[in-house]
Amino acid sequence: MRRGDAGAYAVDVTDDGLRLALRASVFFNLGGALLFAFPNSLGRLAGLPGPAPRVYTAFIAALVLLFGGTYGWLASQPRIDRPLVAFSALGKTSFFVVVAACWLTGEVPGRAVLGAAGDLAFAAIFVRWLVAAA
Repeated sequence: MRRGDAGAYAVDVTDDGLRLALRASVFFNLGGALLFAFPNSLGRLAGLPGPAPRVYTAFIAALVLLFGGTYGWLASQPRIDRPLVAFSALGKTSFFVVVAACWLTGEVPGRAVLGAAGDLAFAAIFVRWLVAAA
């Protein structure tokens, strides 16, 4: 733990801490993929709009699973690939921004933003590791 410039305390994320976050993100993404794969049932619980054409929901679910697989693969590597962690942080941040924008326009309820906040938290951990490892 160290004292940051703004007077707040910041905790550096170690390689082991990042690996733990990446592994947790695998399960988070698995849950997200199920929400997108079944928008009329599970997706409604998270506030996702539906119905939607299967081609869109299946494709989004597949992408979410691919990202989750990437997180698992990255966590298992002896050397963590910094550009891939940066890309992952951008992906998770982007999802939160899209959901927040949809909430602001009234397309999804607040509970969708709360669910997407998990992605933002993972992105913050990824970025913190990138900064600490620089």
